[in-house]
Amino acid sequence: MKKTKIGLKDIADAHPEMDYLQLYEYIMQMVDNGEFLPVKRAKTNGRKPALPLSFWKIREEQDDYAEVYEELDYRLNPQLHTEYYRKNPQAYLKDRDKILLLSNYLDCHSELLKIPETMNERSFEIFHREKFFQEEGGLNFCKRLGISREMLGFYETSEPLSYYSRSKKTPQNILIIENKDTFYDIRRYISQTGSILGKEFDTVIYGAGKGIWSTFADYVNQAEEYFGADNRLYYFGDLDYEGILIYEHLVKGNQIQIALFKRAYEKMIEKAQSSGIENLPDTKQGQNTGIENIFMDSFCEKTQSEIWNILKSGKYIPQEILNEHDWG
Repeated sequence: MKKTKIGLKDIADAHPEMDYLQLYEYIMQMVDNGEFLPVKRAKTNGRKPALPLSFWKIREEQDDYAEVYEELDYRLNPQLHTEYYRKNPQAYLKDRDKILLLSNYLDCHSELLKIPETMNERSFEIFHREKFFQEEGGLNFCKRLGISREMLGFYETSEPLSYYSRSKKTPQNILIIENKDTFYDIRRYISQTGSILGKEFDTVIYGAGKGIWSTFADYVNQAEEYFGADNRLYYFGDLDYEGILIYEHLVKGNQIQIALFKRAYEKMIEKAQSSGIENLPDTKQGQNTGIENIFMDSFCEKTQSEIWNILKSGKYIPQEILNEHDWG
């Protein structure tokens, strides 16, 4: 019997397609099968369920990997880095089919990399699995072989931007809305009235939370003349840390000026105060609270103080506090 010490990180690196629970179940199965033995007094990783940081890998006899090393030396495309698999020949046997697919693609079809494709298209073209890059650890697999995402020649796609325009006139006011229900409500309202809270809007855009960061950039690139026609853009989202960060990131990431639809936020605060701040929902767990001054500087000191009081009390105001009864 031969014992080889192996770290938990090495096991995880050899199985990038597994999430933590799958990795835990795999290791426990290997322990039950007698193929892994936890090292005595080994520290654990501190997660739940916990795993030791090192194991003994048990083999009944020394494996002969001569054919593996020969394949690594002579069969694979020279662009592939094989150091990891030379140190872990068993991992090579596990990944061999995927490695040969990538090697064959580089041997026979590398000219296709000169023309960019979407991530899923390239993933299927090489590995016959459209989600291999996006969901199955395929990019880490390729990186381990020295093939970077830039070398793979793909681009990522975003969800198409949903918007409604009641007029193509310029200049006009355009409103970006964080949440879907409010988007549909305002879309219906302006189709009949043309204004929200006393301000005329001809176009509303559904931001889809943080999704606006990528979709808006695509939209601007495709309709640059439209945004360069003296149109005025406004943003309206939830009054919480995440909603504020979405706006601040959007402003910093684009050349186009985007103002806050201040009257809508003021209306949210007024309605929340009338029903009691204590009755607002609690701030969602895990939100990034590292906001800057971009959002707050848009308001007077009184409104800033009211917003801070809400945030620091652990509450937030969702857009949905306002509805069709409030837009007039």
